[in-house]
Parts: sequence; C-alpha cells; structure tokens
Amino acid sequence: MPPFLELTHVNVARGDNMVLHDINLSVDTGEHIAILGPNGCGKSTLIKTITCECYPIVQPETSVNIFGRSRWDLTELKKRLGVVSAELPGKPTLHTTGRDAILTGFFSSSTLWPNLTVTAAMRERADEVLEQIDAVNLINKPVGEMSAGQQRRIMIGRALVGSSSAAAGDPQMLLLDEPSNALDISAQRELRSLLRKLAQQGTGILLITHHIADIIPEIDRILLLRDGRIIGDGPKSELLTAPTLSDLFQTEVQLTQKDGFHHAW
Repeated sequence: MPPFLELTHVNVARGDNMVLHDINLSVDTGEHIAILGPNGCGKSTLIKTITCECYPIVQPETSVNIFGRSRWDLTELKKRLGVVSAELPGKPTLHTTGRDAILTGFFSSSTLWPNLTVTAAMRERADEVLEQIDAVNLINKPVGEMSAGQQRRIMIGRALVGSSSAAAGDPQMLLLDEPSNALDISAQRELRSLLRKLAQQGTGILLITHHIADIIPEIDRILLLRDGRIIGDGPKSELLTAPTLSDLFQTEVQLTQKDGFHHAW
C-alpha cells in the first residue's frame, strides 16, 4: 500500500504571502499524527494543500503525491479522504436529519438536493457509519436541533461515509482541523472518545490542533509547525514536552500527563 501522503519541497502562497515554506512530509496510510502550532502558522493551509484546495508553487523539485498519485479528480479524492473542518454545519444542513446529513457525504453537498439519487447501498453504508460513530439516536433528529458535540459527531460520520477504501478493507484517513472548537468540556470528552474508537478500528487520524488535550493516546507522532515551516517531526515522547511547547508557542508552558492524555496551561 502506498503512503497516504508524500510532499516534497512544497511552497504555497496565498495572495502575496508565502504561507508554507519547503514542506517535506511523508504520512503512511492509517498513521496517527497530530500537527501542532500557533495560530497563523499555516496549519489550515497545509490541510487545504493535502485536499487539493490550495496548490503549491510549480518548481522542478516540488511534488505532491496522495495515495500514490500526483493527479486527482477532486470528487474522486473526497471519496478516499474524510475531512472535518472547524466550522459547524451551514444553514442548509441545519434542516437535514442526522442520517441525511451523513448521506450528503457521498455527494459533497450541504443537503440532499432533489437532483441527487440515494441508493439502497448508500443508505446501508450510512446506517453502518451511524453505528460506528454511536449516533443511531440522531437518525431522525434535525442537525439544527443537535448540540455542537452531536453536530461534530455527524460531520465526522459524513466524512467517513463515502470512503471507498472502507469497502476494500483498507484503512481510512480522517483529517480533522481544530475539531474541538466550539465544544464544551463534555462534548470535547465525547469527541476524544470517538476519535480513540476510530483510531483503534484502523482509521488513520491526521489532527490539526493547538489544544494539547485533543491529542489522543493513539497518536504517537507529532509535527510542529511555525511560520509556515516544519520545525519538528518525531515521536510524541520526544516532542510533547514543556520546553518544546514553550519554544513553539513562545510562552512558558506547563505540561502534565494522565491516562495517556497530556494537558497544558
């Protein structure tokens, strides 16, 4: 199985600003990684580069390979790669039931528009995902009536449902950009429990965050990003330390560990 991701000498500009500088990164399919960095360091641009929403500056030494391929149809790529953004669902999705919101993952749409055809196989797959994310009780509940934590759970299901790799038995890859934003303490705990379950089932996790508590025990590799550059890439035991985080965020950081989770202040 080819690596999920290989970036070689990638530079990305947004407008007149160079946001990512000479990024070299290899991620195996099914691997669990956390990307840490202060606000504005380029974390979200890195995600958009992986999902082909941003393109690197063309240079002879630059290459981007996803699942072993350098070129993708975006619709096809979305069927292989689940992405969960920090934003809560948009207005059309709020009027959609839990099951239908997950079904939209097959079409990358905000709701089930009349021109979309849902097959029996899609409904069966959606029900499997509802079981997988412990959201069967949300099947008929409108997304707009759900708590923020329930909405995030449904959006994770939406990201997972269309993955063709699941049908082939290959590991899925889930990209999460600041997934605990806007969640209260209880919802954060439920989110982390769900991510642990998915990781233990073989789903690859690529987590972008600046909340240290989001780094579940199953994540064993840390990537440090600052000013658009990778300044650290290695085992959690070596990089998730108070001195390293203090240098990364340019402030004194205290760190404790309990039950495999780290907490910083």
